[in-house]
Amino acid sequence: MTGVPGAHAEDVHAVLAAEDRRYRAMQDADLAVLAELCADELSYAHSSGARDTKDEYLGKVRSGYYVYRRIDHPVERVAVVGDSALVVGRMTADVDVDGVPKTIDNLALAVWTRASGRWRLLAYAPTPLPA
Repeated sequence: MTGVPGAHAEDVHAVLAAEDRRYRAMQDADLAVLAELCADELSYAHSSGARDTKDEYLGKVRSGYYVYRRIDHPVERVAVVGDSALVVGRMTADVDVDGVPKTIDNLALAVWTRASGRWRLLAYAPTPLPA
């Protein structure tokens, strides 16, 4: 587990658990879990440059526009500051995008916010790595 000085270990653990649940839900197309984990204000960027709101992203997963075949998401560090958390790492995946198979290799930044004691994904921003 990684963190920054002053970060509470239980918060870091909770954020990492939420990240793991999110990636499992993406691969399983588990819309109920994704809806629970994503903040209503979600801004979800994609390595293509497209950006989705929560409803747009969930709709694309529901319709099969995004089909995640494999996802790996090693985490480099977690910084918890008050009711916000940054997860810095990488995301590699095999995903079908609108029926076209793609392999993704991104640096990734996930921003989580805590409301009513629950961590929710507020923003996700990937940066594609050169091939």
